[in-house]
Amino acid sequence: AVAAAMRLGAVLSALRPALPLLLGLSLGCSLSLLRASWSHGAAEERCLAPGPPALPAHGAAPEAAEGRPVSGHEDFRPRIVPYYRDPNKPYKKVLRTRYIQTELGFHERLFVAVLTSKATLNTLAVAVNKTVAHHFPRLLYFTGLRSAKVPHGMVLVAHGDERPIWLMYETMNYIHQHFGSDYDWFYIMQDDTYAQAEQVKALVTHLSINQDVYLGRAEEFIGGDEQARYCHGGFGYLLSRSLLLKLHPHLDSCRNEILSVRPDEWLGRCIIDFLGITCVSQLQGQNYHTYELAKNTEPEKEEEEEFQAALAVHPVSDMTLMYRLHKQFSRIQLDRVYQEIQDLQMQIRNLTALTPAGEAGVTWPVGINAPFLPKSRFEVISWDYFTEQHLFSCPDGSPKCELSGASKADVSEIIESAVEQLNRLYQPLLRFSKRQLLNGYRRFDPTRGMEYTLDLLLEAATQKGHSHVLAKRVSLVRPLSKVEIIPMPYVTEATRVQLVLPLTVQDLDFVANFLDMFAMNTLDTHDNALLTLLFIYHPYDAQRVGQVDVFAGVKAMVGELEKRYAEVKIPWISVKTEVPSQVKLMDIVSKKHPVDTLFFLASVWTEINMEFLNRCRMNTISNWQVFFPVHFQEFNPALVYRGEQTPSSNTDFLRDGHFDRHSFAEACFYNSDYMAARTKLAADILDRDEVLESMEVFDVFLHYSGLHLFRAVEPGLVQKYTLRSCNPRLSEELYHRCVLSNLEGLASRSHLAMALFEQEQANST
Repeated sequence: AVAAAMRLGAVLSALRPALPLLLGLSLGCSLSLLRASWSHGAAEERCLAPGPPALPAHGAAPEAAEGRPVSGHEDFRPRIVPYYRDPNKPYKKVLRTRYIQTELGFHERLFVAVLTSKATLNTLAVAVNKTVAHHFPRLLYFTGLRSAKVPHGMVLVAHGDERPIWLMYETMNYIHQHFGSDYDWFYIMQDDTYAQAEQVKALVTHLSINQDVYLGRAEEFIGGDEQARYCHGGFGYLLSRSLLLKLHPHLDSCRNEILSVRPDEWLGRCIIDFLGITCVSQLQGQNYHTYELAKNTEPEKEEEEEFQAALAVHPVSDMTLMYRLHKQFSRIQLDRVYQEIQDLQMQIRNLTALTPAGEAGVTWPVGINAPFLPKSRFEVISWDYFTEQHLFSCPDGSPKCELSGASKADVSEIIESAVEQLNRLYQPLLRFSKRQLLNGYRRFDPTRGMEYTLDLLLEAATQKGHSHVLAKRVSLVRPLSKVEIIPMPYVTEATRVQLVLPLTVQDLDFVANFLDMFAMNTLDTHDNALLTLLFIYHPYDAQRVGQVDVFAGVKAMVGELEKRYAEVKIPWISVKTEVPSQVKLMDIVSKKHPVDTLFFLASVWTEINMEFLNRCRMNTISNWQVFFPVHFQEFNPALVYRGEQTPSSNTDFLRDGHFDRHSFAEACFYNSDYMAARTKLAADILDRDEVLESMEVFDVFLHYSGLHLFRAVEPGLVQKYTLRSCNPRLSEELYHRCVLSNLEGLASRSHLAMALFEQEQANST
């Protein structure tokens, strides 16, 4: 018995840690069984109870005996529709839309129509286009008769008749036919109306698109029904898509039956008679505020709340008044934004005080991201030192350069802003004026923007007239604004690329490799690319070309390629010159090709591949953008590997080399763009052709075209190491750039240091 008791005690002591778990499991099972019995009983009672069936628990939709949802509740539960294909019917391929937005039936939000005339097209309509047109997603101008020349940047639709009612009728028909299925809202205004574009866009975001909306400034008909209202056309009005679709079948009847002098009254009467909808100035909690300008009004002095809240202002008598209104409303909007920023900053301060970090967690400026914290010394963002005259971190690598252009304007604006902020902070007790910038530092932080630290020598004046000179350090941040996507024209990869390869006597050893790569990557793959060779003869070699042609071997290689590929012709052009200027050579090539030719100016060390040619096509846009790729230059293998085996290019791609930013030999551009820039250059230099020797094609586009210059690293252009010959007859800048390219292409700093170390060790022994 004692032994049994001891064994029982040992078992209980072993199970004691698990007793809470066992008790919890037992209690949970008991409660679940009890709840199941209650639920079962309640369900039986509901099934047996007379009257309409109750909704199931958890808000689920009721179902019939067949398992289908009851009518009226099909939106609450998704149904899987099985795919069934009738074997007796022929198969028809389903065509999908290009964009999912089209397939789902999404519409753009707002379309704007501006009613103008031939008399005001070049005045008020231009003012509307310059002030608010770029704020609306789509805006068209409608007129009866058009002038001989349409102002630039305006999409104009002329109906051929200046009668106001006819213009309104044709405009409504045109909007329905071309845009009725693409937009949810249609805003119609006159060219003597100033509309706050951002306020109009905000208005439509708060309105439901499921209602028939006729919103504007409601006016009474003369001698008509007191309940009916039409929207005054001078203040603009908003129509919903559903109303436009219902109105369109009745437009012909309205034109024949309704007589009116004013087009807005005619449209309002048409909507009322056939749809029974009257104009309203308030809908769904949103008000359509307007303001009527009096004669000789000065917008700068208008301080009424009604003026500041107005979505539309009418009448605007001339262009100057339109610009003044735009300036005043922009100032009002800017003040609202600044006040909203201050309110948000105050809320951030109040909320940050309640966080674990407390007030120490508030970043400066409030609401802007904290400065980037580097995790290693390689991530440290360096500061650039500057004064009011010089910059000590220059793009070309020189230690000191003159502060000019955008950098000078940036520094001047920052200093002016710093003094203004100090005066705003300390006035009226102190008044600061700048004497000198002692030190300036700036750096670009990609997480927040451009940061500045200024040491200013200031003169502080008190209210009593006393002044004192003091030095003060200030910090400023120019934060990153909202990122915008720049619209770009659509391009394809089907464009033919015309390769242009200039060759000199020094390039003969590398031509064979270039032609082999061209044949393998373009001719074998049937890529849409052609090649033109440009043989540059020295005057001495040109005189002896009848006896000894230095390019005879290259011409033989070209002949072999043309025999191998019967459909391919590789033309060449011979040029005699001592100074092979890139611009002069392109002048010759440009005249022999159509204006729509896409050129790729290559070098003999370039290894052509399909990947880069496609990027050349996509990055070059006619009348918009030219592309200057930065090729990858491999280092000298004698210095990098020092007798070791060279690794394969697949495993060490873009490793032992650098992107040569000093080279502008490769370029992609259209012939039409080059010809336009070259025409401006010719008018600037007149007959001074020696200026061309100091320029490259990049300089021509940079200084004599308004195109985008896209300069980016190109991993698809990899060049083997070679020591290039620099022509001393070129300009000093071009020769210096060539020498730098050779020097930086030798090896990296670590490889050069190791080579020097090994050389010193060898000399010491």
